[in-house]
Amino acid sequence: MPLEFLGSSNTSQGGGCPSFYRDTETGDIVVQGNKLTDESKIAQLLQVKPGEEFVVVPAVLFEYHAAKVTSA
Repeated sequence: MPLEFLGSSNTSQGGGCPSFYRDTETGDIVVQGNKLTDESKIAQLLQVKPGEEFVVVPAVLFEYHAAKVTSA
C-alpha cells in the first residue's frame, strides 16, 4: 500500500502530525494524529466496530488540504 503524503497542519509541537495521506491503490485517505482518549467523547460515537480507532484532526487541516483530499 504505497502512501502519498498530502499535507499536515503543522500544529503539533513535534511537527509532522496531524497529517493526511492517500492510499495510491485504493484512493482512501489515511489520517495520522493524536488518538481520541476522552472516554466521555468516545461514548458518544455511533456504531463503533471492533478494532476501530479514533483520531482527533484540527479543522484547519481540512481547510489547508481539502482540494488535495477530494481530488483523485
